[in-house]
Amino acid sequence: MVKAETLEMLRKESAGEDLDLSWIDKPAAERGLRVTRGKRGLTLEDISVGTYGNPPEVTRNQSGRMRGSAPRDDAQNLGRHWMLKSESWSDSSMMIYEEALQRQWSSATDIPWEEMPEMDDDLELAMSQLCTFLTQVEFIAGDVPGKFAPNISADHFETGLFLATQIMDEARHLDVFRKRALANGIGLLQAGPGAIGLLTAESFIDMTASLHLVGEGFIQSMFRMGELFAHSEVDKRIFRLAAQDESRHVAFGVMHMKHLLDTEPERKEEVHTYLDRMEGRVGASSTQAGLTGGGDTSEALAILLGGGKDEKRLNEGYKKLMAVRRRQFTEYLHRLEVVGLGDRKERLPERIRAFLDADVA
Repeated sequence: MVKAETLEMLRKESAGEDLDLSWIDKPAAERGLRVTRGKRGLTLEDISVGTYGNPPEVTRNQSGRMRGSAPRDDAQNLGRHWMLKSESWSDSSMMIYEEALQRQWSSATDIPWEEMPEMDDDLELAMSQLCTFLTQVEFIAGDVPGKFAPNISADHFETGLFLATQIMDEARHLDVFRKRALANGIGLLQAGPGAIGLLTAESFIDMTASLHLVGEGFIQSMFRMGELFAHSEVDKRIFRLAAQDESRHVAFGVMHMKHLLDTEPERKEEVHTYLDRMEGRVGASSTQAGLTGGGDTSEALAILLGGGKDEKRLNEGYKKLMAVRRRQFTEYLHRLEVVGLGDRKERLPERIRAFLDADVA
C-alpha cells in the first residue's frame, strides 16, 4: 500500500509544472493497430505489422531505441551498431527464433540416460573421442556469434534474438556431449586443434560464411548421419535433437548470405575470400584439422561406422566415412548454390573435389 507521504511527495514534484503528454500522440497510420494470434501463438511474424514490421535498409539508430518507438534527444549513443541491414539481416530470423523457443530441450531430462547400454571398449572409446571433438567445436560455435551480437542495431533486433538462441543451443550441445563422454565411465580424450579460422572472423559476414555456411553446415551433415555411427538409442536421440538445432543455425546463415548477395552483389568476391580461407583448412593435411576433426576423430568415426577396429571392420568404417565426408561437401555445395555462389565448385581445393568425385559405392 502506497503511503500518504509518498503520494504527497509525488504531487509536489509535478506541482507548478506543465504536464507533457506528447508521448501519448500516435502517428495516424498506427492508430487502430491490431495484431492477431496465429496457429503457433502470438509470434514475431504476427506482430510484424505497419511500421513495426519494416526494418530499415539503413539506420542511424545508435541507441537502444527499439524499432517502432519514438526517438528522444537525450538517448545514450552506443556508437557500435551496424547501419546497413545487409550486414546482419536474415529473412528467416523471426521464424527460426520462434522455432528455437518452442523446440528447446534439456540434456538432463530429455535424454534417456538410464537406458545407456554397455558397449565394447573400442566403440566406447571411439564415442568418447568423438564427443571430445564435439564439445570443443560447440564451445567455439557459441563463442563466435556472441562476439558480434552487440553490433546489431535495435532496428534489426530479430537477428540478435536468434543469435541468443544459437548461443543457448551450442551451450546445450557442449554439455550433452560432455555428459555422453562421461556417462559410460570413459571421459574426455584427445583435444582437437580447434575450429581454426572461426575465431579470427573480423566481420559478421566473415563469421556467417565461416561459421554457418562451412562449420555449422559440416556439423549438421554429421549429426544428420548420426544413425550410421550411433550404437544405441540414447546416442541416436542426442544426434537427432542436436541436428534439429543445427538446421536452424545453417538456415540463418544461408538466408543472411542470400540477402547480402541479393542486395549487394558486388561483395561476392569478398565472400569468396572468406570461403577460400576456410576451405583451405579442410583436408589441409592427413588430419583434416579444424572443420572435420583431426586424424584421431576420423579414426574414431571409422571405428564407430565399421563397428570395431579390426582390419575388416576398420576398412568398412573408412569406406562409410568417405560417404559421410562426401555428403558434407555435397550439402555444402547446395548451400552455396542457394545463396548465389553456384559457380564456386571450380574454386574448391582439389582435395575437396576428390571427395566429390570419389566412388563410394
